[in-house]
Formats: sequence, C-alpha cells, structure tokens
Amino acid sequence: MNDDRRPREVRSVLATVMYTPDEIEQLRQAFAPAEFLHIQPWDAAGIAAALEDVDVAILLGDIDRRHLEAPRLRWVHCDHSGLTRSAVPELFARDLVVTGSAGRSAPALAQHGFYFALALTFDARRLFRQQDAHRWQGFLGSEERLALYGKTLGIVGYGHTAKEMARLGKAFGMKVIVYRRSAAEHAADVDIMLSADRGDGLERLLDEADVVMIAAQLTDATHHMFSAAEFARMKESAFVINMARGPIIDQDALIEALHAGQIAGAGLDVTDPEPLPPESPLWDAPNVVITPHSTPRLPDRTQRTIDLIVENLRRYRAGEPMLNALTERDVYTPRL
Repeated sequence: MNDDRRPREVRSVLATVMYTPDEIEQLRQAFAPAEFLHIQPWDAAGIAAALEDVDVAILLGDIDRRHLEAPRLRWVHCDHSGLTRSAVPELFARDLVVTGSAGRSAPALAQHGFYFALALTFDARRLFRQQDAHRWQGFLGSEERLALYGKTLGIVGYGHTAKEMARLGKAFGMKVIVYRRSAAEHAADVDIMLSADRGDGLERLLDEADVVMIAAQLTDATHHMFSAAEFARMKESAFVINMARGPIIDQDALIEALHAGQIAGAGLDVTDPEPLPPESPLWDAPNVVITPHSTPRLPDRTQRTIDLIVENLRRYRAGEPMLNALTERDVYTPRL
C-alpha cells in the first residue's frame, strides 16, 4: 500500500452497497460536499461510467480489474470482513488504499466459535439424536467429560474477532494463549502472547491448548497453516475451530487426523471449497460440527460499518493511517 499521508480531497464517490435509504443518506451527508453516486451492484454500465471519474468507492463486494484500472480511484472500501480476494499483488503497485469492515460482527463471530466449543464439549449432536428418539439417558464416557472452565484456549490471530474470543475465554474461566503475526504487549484477557515477528512458533499453543480457535487472515503465510504436523502435535482431546477462512486448514489432513483420533473434534464455519460439496468426506468425519459460513447478525451491524467508513473518511481527509487497510503482508496468491 502506498504510505502517502498527505491530506486528500474527496470529489466524487461511488457506492454499490445495498443499504436502506436512511443509511445511504448517512453516507451521502458524511461525504458532502462530494458528489455521491449510489448505483445498484448489478448495473455494470453505470458502475463502469462512474469509475471513470470517482476517487472513492464503497463496494458491496471485492475489487476487480475495473477498480485497479480506474484512473482517479484512490480509496476503496469493501463492505465485508475478509479481503482475501482483494489482496492481489497489483494493488500495491499503485496509489490505491483498500479497507474493509472487519470488526463489525466480531462479538457474534466469537460467540459462534464458542457455539462450536460447547457443542463439541457436550457432544451436542449425540444428545440431539437422543432427544429426537425420546431417550432420557447418558452415554458411555459422558460423566468423564470436562467443562471449558479451567481448560486452555489457544487463539490464532489477534484481530477484532480474536480479541472477543479472548474476552469470552476468560469469562468461561479459561487460560488464554494467543499466537499473532505482529509483536505486541500483553493484553488484559491474554495469559501468554506469542508473536511470529518475535520468532515464536505455534508449538507452545498446540502443546497446551484444549480448544484451538482460528481467527487469522488468509494470506500466503497462513495458507495450510494447520496441516498434518500441527494436528499431530495437538492433544488427542483437543478441538480445532475455524472461524477464519477454509484454506488456513489443509482439509485432507484434518479428515485424516479426525479418523485417526489425533484430535477430538472440529467446528467449522468455513471450508475449502465453499459451498462444501455433498460428496465431501468432511461431512461424515468423526466429531465434526459444520455451519455454512453463516453467523447470526448483530442488530447494529450496518451502523457499525457506517461508523467505520465515516472514521476512515476523516482519516483519509486528514492524511492519517486508515483502519482495516490492506498491506503487502496480506497478499494471497495461491488461487490467482
């Protein structure tokens, strides 16, 4: 990303987000006196014409060749969290800032991670089957299961969702270990902070964690970050939970680890590919809970996004560093 911190003027804005009229008006007022064009995302001709002149775009989806070639475009906001599809090498060869809406759903995503942790801890699938069969009974080994309290939570990544996971982990009475990319000081909800930039690896987290939650960005560095060696190192009683992106896990290695009993279970809101094909062996792997990349919304999710865009607009005009901006460390090339 070009690190130009000069104040910048906003003359013309394109928005393709599908907000309510009142929400669009909030954006229009925030960007005033700039021209504000709200065009439906399927209006390819209207978008192409607008991209000849606008210097800011607020997109429903990701950037593509049209945005990379737009002559005046300087800032694009993509209205979702994961910017993997936008993190292309060409982006950093030109003066284009790309930001996203990471954080708008963080509390819900963290709760989703603990939905998996609790479902696996209680063996909810088995209990639901017994309820459907109208059977009031325990099952072999149920009395030996341990609650989350006192266990160790390992979190990979330390963005918005991971911070909420750490907070919930402490609320459940867990020890929290975090592995993150950049070096940073300890946080109140983290017992052990590991950092790739300080030379730390995943080993300590894998050795100690009873529940591993993945909340990292998908980049060249995190592609298949969890493969056969990582599953072999985890406790046989441990669960892995992926709330990030499917390719962070080597799915074939995960299936083998589950069948071999190397780990006790997996909770997956993301898979590779998506949608997961009906014939995928992952559906029938032991102790897997799968949701279709779908998390209940926060009631103010869109307002949280608007607030983020407005704050980034202030930073853009002032020449300050912007929130959720892509950097060259975020590039993801395996699927180009």
